[in-house]
Amino acid sequence: MGCNFSKKTQDSSELPPPSSESESGSGSHLIPDLTTYEAECRTDPDLRSFDSTVQQSTSRVINTLAVNFGSLTLDSLRIVSESLLETNQEVVTLILKSQEDIWKNKELLSLVEDYFESSLQTLDFCTALGRCLKRVRDTQLIIHLALKHFEEEAETKNYLKTLQDLKDFKAAGNPFSEEFLLLFQSVYRRQETLFRKLQIKKIKLDKKLKSVKGWRKLSNAIFLATFASVLICSVVAAAIAAPPVVTALAAAAAVPLGSMGKWFNSIWKKFENELKGQGEMLNTMQLGTFIAITDLDSIRVLVDKLEIEIEALLQNAIFAIREEDAAVMLAVEEIKKKLSGFVQSIEDLSEHSDKCSRDIRLARKVVPGWNLERNLGKSNLEIFLARFNPGPLLAIYGAGEQGLQSCCSKSMSHYDHANEVS
Repeated sequence: MGCNFSKKTQDSSELPPPSSESESGSGSHLIPDLTTYEAECRTDPDLRSFDSTVQQSTSRVINTLAVNFGSLTLDSLRIVSESLLETNQEVVTLILKSQEDIWKNKELLSLVEDYFESSLQTLDFCTALGRCLKRVRDTQLIIHLALKHFEEEAETKNYLKTLQDLKDFKAAGNPFSEEFLLLFQSVYRRQETLFRKLQIKKIKLDKKLKSVKGWRKLSNAIFLATFASVLICSVVAAAIAAPPVVTALAAAAAVPLGSMGKWFNSIWKKFENELKGQGEMLNTMQLGTFIAITDLDSIRVLVDKLEIEIEALLQNAIFAIREEDAAVMLAVEEIKKKLSGFVQSIEDLSEHSDKCSRDIRLARKVVPGWNLERNLGKSNLEIFLARFNPGPLLAIYGAGEQGLQSCCSKSMSHYDHANEVS
């Protein structure tokens, strides 16, 4: 229909205004907003339908009042009331089509809470790993002491102290308890679950950003409904004073609603920025979770390697203890060969444990500062890169938002493939 309501209203505004106040230009602020609305209306069938309904309802009110100008009958008031209710109902219908609350995102809040709980659990794991590493270093000291005693007892070939040290090493056993391994599995599963939740939420958010047209439709509908309501009320007021209906329409068209369209546009812009900000925060949490999972993967590999080396040293110690003096020299020589690898594995694991803990703590600082630093004009990605410095990962996938998303999507495919293999 070509947005009849907006066209007719603009035509009526060209009529002589009833007062000098309307000549001051208040109506001129309205025309650009209606022009914007008209452009949206041409491309949106739902908005065209809404426009048609409001236009017919408003026309019915104006025609009724035109017949009975100078007085308001009960029938006229009934038609006015019905028109306002119909207009409001049309807006409600459009709102119900957009059922989500755009200002209070409980799902995102829940994800942030999950992120912090998951990171706390990971920090607990790092603490447990630190205790295991302390026990490993204690066994390392026992081995060094055994080697020292072996050198001292080499001349007499009486290896009592050396054998006692090896027995102490054997008694220390595997520093990585079953409880530690269960904690690791729990932390790893939780991080993976959180990563998938973040990915699903990001997909939903991307779809929501693609549906910005629907939100613009809603804001335009509210704008039109407000304009129609004010127009109807203005006509009613003019009819009470009994001027010609044409003059009443001109007065209604001159109502200063110019700021209304700008207000809705500002609301929409704020919401769009909010969605983009949420996307940035999800990207940050997703990358932080991915880095935590990567750190855990490295730790798992190093723990497995260290356990193998500890087992090899234990076997040599058991051999020396069982065979006593005759086998001590052979066992100690094997221990010497494996010792450097054992020490290096301890250092590697300790370094990765510190890195995991450091990454988690830094990530926990980034997310709470999201709102504050966004208000200072920084994107969440900039905040993350400034504090987190995930250089090696972004060097692989590329810098910037695209690299960040690529990093996250690639990582998810890696996990899917790993799960299929396992």
